[in-house]
Amino acid sequence: MSNKVEQSNRLRTKSSQPIWLRMKRSNTNQKRKAGVSTYFFFIPAIICVLAILVYPIGKTLYLSVTDSEGLLAPNFIGLKNYQNFLVDPVLRATLTNVLIWTVATLVLPVFIGLVIATMVSGVTGSAVYRMIFLLPYVLSGVAVGALWFNIFETEGLLNKFLVSVGLENFVNSWLLYYPQNTISMIIAATWAGTGLVVVLFTVGIQNVPLHTVEAATIDGANSWVLFWKIIWPQLRYIRAVVIGTALANSLRTFDIVWVMTGGGPSRSSETLAVTMYREAFLLNRYGYGSAIAVFLMLLVVTVSVVSLRGGLKKEATL
Repeated sequence: MSNKVEQSNRLRTKSSQPIWLRMKRSNTNQKRKAGVSTYFFFIPAIICVLAILVYPIGKTLYLSVTDSEGLLAPNFIGLKNYQNFLVDPVLRATLTNVLIWTVATLVLPVFIGLVIATMVSGVTGSAVYRMIFLLPYVLSGVAVGALWFNIFETEGLLNKFLVSVGLENFVNSWLLYYPQNTISMIIAATWAGTGLVVVLFTVGIQNVPLHTVEAATIDGANSWVLFWKIIWPQLRYIRAVVIGTALANSLRTFDIVWVMTGGGPSRSSETLAVTMYREAFLLNRYGYGSAIAVFLMLLVVTVSVVSLRGGLKKEATL
């Protein structure tokens, strides 16, 4: 008897509820069920991330604390690879090259790209100019390296041009001696990377509010003041992205160096990525190569995060 009374009370209570409240609860239940079912669609993506990203990183971290040489079972040696890494004379030269690459490929493409973007903005046919400058960027690093190798090699186009104009005294083996081989490769990297900087800065300049430029012009600001006081501060977000991207690309430079010099002569022009590749895949020192890879990964991530966050935060306070 009591059960029937409770059922009737529940039915009475349910029927006494407003229809909109019952519909809302019904929709909430349906959304909850649909939300649970949608999680199944994430499973393929999660599997891909685990297989392509998480597992290789974990495997590299494991190998970096072993003496793996690819044939026998690796033995755990702790941080010995990292200790060897710090006292390796070859690696000291490599870190010097990384510093040179970082400074040069940060300053040159960013500066040249900013100048070009400022010059072509608002010019008739500017889209064509941007496309011309962007073409080198769409080439692979191997193609860029092969192209500039044919220019800078001893019997290459540059020396032939110098001979043809009577400048035989300037003929040189550009890729056979340090640091001129590193300078030659930086020129190639600048040629390839400037196009993207041009496009990014052009987008930033086009998004500058026109009324701020008009107001400064009415107040009598010349072109120099107009750029540094009005346009440049409003490029802070684009500038942070450009600098962060340039830093990351310079730290992990591999393909251009490998194609043009192979890190030579006597490993004098190696970068961290080239050293990692040589140690792991040519000398079969997988443990040591993995330690270099871990150091390179941490360096790229740290520098990218610090440059992006620091640049945006600094500009936001202005």
